[in-house]
Amino acid sequence: MPRVAVVTGGTAGIGLATAQLFAARGWSVAVIARDETRLRQAERMLTEHGRPVLAISADVADSVAMDAAAARIEVELGPIRAWVNNAMSTVVSPADRISPKEYRRVTETTYLSQVYGTLAALRHMKPRNRGAIIQVSSGLGIRAAPLQAAYCGAKFAVSGFTDAVRCELIHDRVDVSLSVVYLPAVNTPQFGWSRTRTGRGQYAPDPVFDPRLCAEAILYAVEHPQREVWVGRTSLMMAAAQAIAPGLADRKAASMWDAQLEDTEKPDRTGNLFEPAPGEAAVDGRFSSRTRTSPHEFWTSRERDLLVAGVAGAAILGLAGAAALARAPRRLLRRL
Repeated sequence: MPRVAVVTGGTAGIGLATAQLFAARGWSVAVIARDETRLRQAERMLTEHGRPVLAISADVADSVAMDAAAARIEVELGPIRAWVNNAMSTVVSPADRISPKEYRRVTETTYLSQVYGTLAALRHMKPRNRGAIIQVSSGLGIRAAPLQAAYCGAKFAVSGFTDAVRCELIHDRVDVSLSVVYLPAVNTPQFGWSRTRTGRGQYAPDPVFDPRLCAEAILYAVEHPQREVWVGRTSLMMAAAQAIAPGLADRKAASMWDAQLEDTEKPDRTGNLFEPAPGEAAVDGRFSSRTRTSPHEFWTSRERDLLVAGVAGAAILGLAGAAALARAPRRLLRRL
């Protein structure tokens, strides 16, 4: 039986890189996005790998459309084994200059799209007691940053929703995995598509990572289910800073205001918030000269747990040794 993967936002950047990797590894792939031109381009790219491909035009913020897409995929490609919730949008702006309508739309495309995708996938996966759902998140879903209030709020919500659903699956003994993949700055076309309201273009602060690294981490989480995966050292550092010293992390994040913006003034753009932005189906953005291409720079929650257990074990052994030394006879201590 063919393995079937679904990728939302699968016509550019991380989504396209992930769809290509699935196809190259022998999966049948469905991509869901809005822009018909990019869908057809992505479809041609993916069929080169020799596996069945389905490109569906739908707004991921429309729950009915997501359910219909899932049903169509099941009929035309087969049972869905993996569902990757990757679509997003943002407004790069001070929080008090983002309108209620814009907050709502970012929440719909970045958070509710993952809710609707997860629910659509579960309707088919739960009866079969099999499948993997991946939530593509960001280091900004752990450690928020200025100029990204709408996006950060939506990504934080993804983690809460996912944790709650995961608990329900454990309670019901359903063997469907739910993983969150936290990403760093990545060289994708999205930096040219976001809505801006700063008088300057959006910039990817160093270090910038390759979308293909993110795709490798996503596929790894499908084939080796993990609770969480952190891609790139910066996402791991953001998680550690937020856990250990959140006040210091606030001040560090505040200093990143200008690092997110281009030096020269540019007219604000409407971006792809309500309508698709023009552009080709492409994996890479405009920061290729600064992109790190390490193929294995990601860490899993299992590795974190093993590290914590090791540190805790070493601490316990150290305390036990100190206690034993304190109880030793004084004549022995003099010899030491």
